[in-house]
Amino acid sequence: MTRTVVERWEEYLRLGRGMSPHTIAAYRADLRSLMEFLALEEEASSENLREELTARAIRSWLAQTLAAGGARSTIARHTAAVRNFTAWALREGILPSDPAVLLSSPRADQRLPSPLDESDARVLLNTARDEAMRGGASQLRNWAILELTYACGLRVSEVCALDVSSLNREALTVRVVGKGSKERVVPYGPPAAQALDHWLVRGRPRLAREGSGHALFLGDKGGRIDPRVVRAMVHKMAAGAGVHDIAPHGLRHSTATHLLQGGADLRAVQEMLGHSSLSTTQRYTHVDTARLSAIYQRAHPRA
Repeated sequence: MTRTVVERWEEYLRLGRGMSPHTIAAYRADLRSLMEFLALEEEASSENLREELTARAIRSWLAQTLAAGGARSTIARHTAAVRNFTAWALREGILPSDPAVLLSSPRADQRLPSPLDESDARVLLNTARDEAMRGGASQLRNWAILELTYACGLRVSEVCALDVSSLNREALTVRVVGKGSKERVVPYGPPAAQALDHWLVRGRPRLAREGSGHALFLGDKGGRIDPRVVRAMVHKMAAGAGVHDIAPHGLRHSTATHLLQGGADLRAVQEMLGHSSLSTTQRYTHVDTARLSAIYQRAHPRA
């Protein structure tokens, strides 16, 4: 069976670029949106693509997305997806030239979600612990997920991809596969270790099924837990703890903020969070303006 151009591109993203299934799905959805705008089927021939996939058409599609209220981050991802596709199609001889080569990506919104302060983080985690002690396997899992996410500053996709073998319970470290399939080893502390021990001994065996495999965190039906379940759980736990609403990525931001507030080196935080660029980590430094102002007021002779 002959593969479509889109299927060949997907294979390149998976094998040639090592992109995560989540990113590939997002890129494919973006390309599908463009092809629907151009009234093209996914099985469109190279001739049809050459005729319809022009710079003007791509700009019109992006303009339509913007007019419909698309966020800058959405437009930026649309642009990245189509530029990736057209560059690949040019190399493969599918397109005679790259119609997206001159497209510029809008700067994504650099605002960070509000982190929890340290006292609210403590309240959230203590609430999760108390529920776990009174509840069952699902509550033990939720406690372990929250403790490990906050301890290590993990992305939700990283949490869900962990296997039991990712943990070194003696050294209190976890091996994480992040963006671009880059591995890093991140330490965690005794509170996370305690939650993980309870989950592995009392919780996971009660949810495990024949098809559970080696996944560290399981859903209620025994399969590897889904990121959407984790996101919903974090929102629900925040509401139950009486702290401001927060998503898993906000918990990751809280980790970075609290590390920097505690005097951690910026490059150490970069390594721990798996940022490819130090400039990404530096975004967190502005969060602590109030603390810097307080230090200035105490320390500067002209304050």
